[in-house]
Amino acid sequence: MTAETQYPTGTAKWILVLTCVACAVMELIDSTIVNVSLREISGNIGASVTEIGWVSTAYGIGNVIVIPLSGMLANLIGRRLYFTSSVVVFTLTSLLCGLSSNLWILVLWRFIQGVAGGGLLSTAMSIVLGAFPPEQAKTGFLTFALGIMIGPIFGPVLGGYITDTLSWHWIFFVNVPLGMIGALLSWKYITDLPDAVRPPKIDWAGIAFIAMALGSLQYVLEEGSIHDWFDSAEIRIFFAISICSFIAFVWRELTTDHPAVELRLYSNFNLVLGNVIGMMYGIMANGTLFIFPLLAQVSLGWTATQTGAFLISGGIVGAVGMIAGKKLLVNVSPKIQMIAGLIIVIISLLPMALISPDASKDDFFWPFIIRNIGVALVAPNMIGIAVGTLRGKDLAQATGLSTMTRQLGGAIGVALISIYTTRNSAFVRSNLVAHISEYNTATQERTALLTQNFISAGYASDEARTAAYQMLDHSIISQQTLLSYNHGFITFAFLFALCIPVIMLIKTTKSAH
Repeated sequence: MTAETQYPTGTAKWILVLTCVACAVMELIDSTIVNVSLREISGNIGASVTEIGWVSTAYGIGNVIVIPLSGMLANLIGRRLYFTSSVVVFTLTSLLCGLSSNLWILVLWRFIQGVAGGGLLSTAMSIVLGAFPPEQAKTGFLTFALGIMIGPIFGPVLGGYITDTLSWHWIFFVNVPLGMIGALLSWKYITDLPDAVRPPKIDWAGIAFIAMALGSLQYVLEEGSIHDWFDSAEIRIFFAISICSFIAFVWRELTTDHPAVELRLYSNFNLVLGNVIGMMYGIMANGTLFIFPLLAQVSLGWTATQTGAFLISGGIVGAVGMIAGKKLLVNVSPKIQMIAGLIIVIISLLPMALISPDASKDDFFWPFIIRNIGVALVAPNMIGIAVGTLRGKDLAQATGLSTMTRQLGGAIGVALISIYTTRNSAFVRSNLVAHISEYNTATQERTALLTQNFISAGYASDEARTAAYQMLDHSIISQQTLLSYNHGFITFAFLFALCIPVIMLIKTTKSAH
């Protein structure tokens, strides 16, 4: 079969591309849409605050386990059947999640939904990228990057709206008609890879090792903050299982003739660097998006709906920026675009590190607009550099590896910023409290003023003084929280700068443009 006949054309091509992107976006939205409804779900099915977290954790574990295996599974049963089956299972488990009345039944269906969703995400990426010849590669990268950038932003807002107007069950039911259409279009338009080779035997040991490694690591990253990280024996055990399983997995895949995950692809220098950049970028991008809602809601008093709606405007600007960048920067090296994008992101984080307690949406508007313009230059080029020189079955395996590293990077970023803000908050508090003393004139004046205000409001003198101290403590907590998030933004600005030397090492080719 000639190279020309391998690429779809015309209307069929764009139906194929849009179907795959829509299925990937549906999967990404489902990873975030549930988070804003956890309180309603826990109240409805009688789960504790700690237990309800498993609704998200189970999905993440199922997701990350299957992503690196998706290339092997597509070869085993055929890409068309694998992708369509993933859509069908995802749709069916969405229905069953919505019908669940017991926590652990819901967790079970969410895990299976995550397994099916992981197959959708990386396989959709390889199908979209493989639908374009090398000279049009950037169009494919841009199309997929638009989806993965916008999808997670709409998730929380959509989830909040559906939960408020209907019920939490509908955040799952809404997937059913979309999934049915996606399954029909997938079966009609997706084709099997012409160079796919069905493995003569299944690498069960490799599958078991990667499942234990990634599943345990995802558990540690998602549950670590609840269990106080390595102070917990449970977290230490799962972390040890993850490390040992990773070592066994790498040894197995490099010594067997038919590996579940083709690690030898890492002989491609750009794939290695692309995955390193992808993980670093995932850590920092997810970390900054994780602390912004906390800053807005905890320190500035925004509602969840206000926060989500604010993030949408930045996402739209990012999407427009990607499209404009493709048109205007055709002859600019991807390396230059990525470095420029990172510098723009760094610049956008600096004013966010100086936010005060009386900040309004206007103080965040331009920093977020600028941030997403930078992201628009980084995201499509990051994908393109990692897998742009690969095609066929190698592309399918490489997209699985790239997606896995980005997903893990995102989970690591959230875990790291959670640890950082918690510990930095204690450090900041100790410094603030050191300046507050009953012997300090400013403290005496502030306490006296607050006490007088409470006495004027009808409090007894001893109650008024107690209330004044509580108000003073609340002010300290608000300040320490705000300063901790400010420090988080400035720290991520420095970390983004560390990506620039790595980007300089990348070897670009004409196909990467």
